[in-house]
Amino acid sequence: MTGKAAIVGIGATEFSKNSGRSELRLAIECITAALADAGIAPEEVNGLLTLTMDNNGVGSVARSLGIRSVSLFAEIPGGGGGGCGTVALAAAAIEAGLADVVVCYRAMNERSQERFGLPTATYGGGGLATSAAIDRSWHAPYGLSTPASTIGMTARRYMHEYGATSEDFGRVSVASRRHAATNPKAWFYGKPITLEDHQASRMIVDPLHLLDCCQESDGGVAIVVVSAERARAAARASGAGASGAGGVLISGAAQGMGPEPVLMSNYYRDVITTTQETGIAARQLWQQSGLSAADIDVAILYDHFTPAVLMQLEALGFCGVGEAPDFIRDGAIEIDGRLPVNTHGGQLGEAYIHGFNGIAEAVRQLRGTAVNQVADARHVVVTSGSHVPTSALVLSRL
Repeated sequence: MTGKAAIVGIGATEFSKNSGRSELRLAIECITAALADAGIAPEEVNGLLTLTMDNNGVGSVARSLGIRSVSLFAEIPGGGGGGCGTVALAAAAIEAGLADVVVCYRAMNERSQERFGLPTATYGGGGLATSAAIDRSWHAPYGLSTPASTIGMTARRYMHEYGATSEDFGRVSVASRRHAATNPKAWFYGKPITLEDHQASRMIVDPLHLLDCCQESDGGVAIVVVSAERARAAARASGAGASGAGGVLISGAAQGMGPEPVLMSNYYRDVITTTQETGIAARQLWQQSGLSAADIDVAILYDHFTPAVLMQLEALGFCGVGEAPDFIRDGAIEIDGRLPVNTHGGQLGEAYIHGFNGIAEAVRQLRGTAVNQVADARHVVVTSGSHVPTSALVLSRL
């Protein structure tokens, strides 16, 4: 699969707190934009992939787009952990000959319609003993009923083990907001923060402040995947030459799930201060691509909560376990640092679209069209949610 598929189109709606329209319309808008970006007509699409948490069924999307024949359709489990997984499945399907043009999409009114951060005793099931409800029964009775509370306990243990501080978490937020401040598409455009602002923000769940937590957003993002051969041919035909200015190569694509998984908690493992899922995906990425952390120019890391960014830096091999606080203290993850992270502002600063907007930013960096462009970016790593069954990508210039 490695190097056999490419992303050739990206599209997005605006990012807001109240879109004023249905999630299906958001999906069609971002998919239409991505296909236009790729120069591909909707009738050429024969693959549709999304997440199990997306309310837009592939049938409704196909009908609304006017697609006549679909040979690949699936939903990747979960939300945050599945984004890169849709692209991985698209690449595998194209290599296997199951589809030619695959659209991966995520569209949601997460702020105005269904807020994932609200406390819940169970995940669905109407009181029935579903597997998800049983999983939550291990920690919900003790007050761990939101994503912030489950990550908060892990973050507190990380602080205890490695001497990390709230200020270390805050540096992630400051960097993301610095990048968002110069991104006109970001919700926090023109609104940078200081470390003092972070420390002064109200406590949500100890040790997480408000500014340690990602946004809640309405919006949609879509990605178009084709074979690398087709992407190169399109680049040559457009006069871009063999470099493929419109497409980026999928050099590595992987999923990862660690031992005894329990959604966003994993408290029953011997060690809870690492994100083993990201580590499993990382080992596959480096093996597939022939690259290592040292070859990466930009990192797009899933920033649902700031401590998770530190743990992902470690799991990917940018530094050792417990060393991320030192790694970032000199501004390493800012746009002018040695490893720019979330140059679009991430989910903390741009929007929370289950990481799909991060995949789009990786494409822009490799095309050379990002607002906060990293000079001569050749390889970008992208992660999906940490502390859950997850996925990740390495994207490279075509």
